[in-house]
Amino acid sequence: MGEHALLSASASHKWLHCPPSARLEETVADTTSEYAKEGSLAHSIAELKVKKAFVEPMGARSFNSKLKKLQENPLYQEEMLRHTDTYLDYISSILHQYNSPPYVAIEKRIDYGMYAPEGFGTADCIIIGGNTLYVIDFKYGKGVPVSAWDNPQMKLYALGAYAQSSLLFQIDNIVMVIVQPRLDNISEFELLTDKLLEWGESIKPIAQMAFKGEGEFCSGDHCQFCRVKATCRERSEFNGSLDAFKLMKPPLISNEEVGQILARAQNLAKWAKDLEEFALKEVLSGNAIPGWKAVHGRGSRSFSDMDKAFEVLKANGTEEAMLYNKVPLTLAKVEELIGKPKFKELLTEYVNTPPGKPTLVTENDKREAIKQLSAEDVFKTEGGNE
Repeated sequence: MGEHALLSASASHKWLHCPPSARLEETVADTTSEYAKEGSLAHSIAELKVKKAFVEPMGARSFNSKLKKLQENPLYQEEMLRHTDTYLDYISSILHQYNSPPYVAIEKRIDYGMYAPEGFGTADCIIIGGNTLYVIDFKYGKGVPVSAWDNPQMKLYALGAYAQSSLLFQIDNIVMVIVQPRLDNISEFELLTDKLLEWGESIKPIAQMAFKGEGEFCSGDHCQFCRVKATCRERSEFNGSLDAFKLMKPPLISNEEVGQILARAQNLAKWAKDLEEFALKEVLSGNAIPGWKAVHGRGSRSFSDMDKAFEVLKANGTEEAMLYNKVPLTLAKVEELIGKPKFKELLTEYVNTPPGKPTLVTENDKREAIKQLSAEDVFKTEGGNE
């Protein structure tokens, strides 16, 4: 068994929607991005803090020594300490609800192979208190908010955690949590144990197909993190099917058709970007993409030595005050400077949060829909937010 499961929980949104993609991805080498390495480092810091607080007795000297070693990593940033504190604080808030210490496990390897062949993974934090099982996932990324609501990754972790714990604990309720501090996102999803087990049974046939490389390829939002997203033929044919709209009559398309075309066009735009990134990588590696070549884009100019350049200007009559602008910090920078608790305490009454500019999203987006706006209301929202 390798380091990563073929039917990994983190990739479940792909193989549950597109079963044969799991085996197809095996044909392409997996790479680790700088963002993933940064996330791993933040996870290590979070793990160290939670272990010290709740799992392993650890003196200040030992803790500081281990933390210092992690801080020597070139990817380390000071903000990691603040964001991992958010994770620690959330876990503390759960544990302090109980009169006696609950069961706590950190970075726990779990097995959900009874639902997905050879399925296993690592849960960041598992807590069992009373008759409730908590499965908590720490996500350091800030690109896209991730919701715990009906999240298949979290449900697979919960199935594995329940299977390992049910002989020792009476578990009637499951709470799945995603803590994503860089986006101020703490998402919770609660489910009765019976409902979780029903879901586990329902995915067994899909998981079997995925493990065997069987089933139908299916294009959709789940393609975003697929390793073959650029060159997948199913995705190519799906996006090429826009030609079918040429047959529409009458000359003006209906609102229903607008919605259908927009859905396809969004995927088409993402696919075109993925193709462009793939083609550039191929050309830079020495492989030909007929009709295309790589060139240097326009670079932005900068001083090789700003201090010396400004000394030359001042020596030739330019006043120093003219070379600098006094610019106030943005709200976000002020909040970062003094910390969120202090910011909330001192400045809440001075913060204005108008609604942002209306944005079109798909109907499964969890934000509340805007009611009909007048032309004046639309104009008021044009300014947007920070």
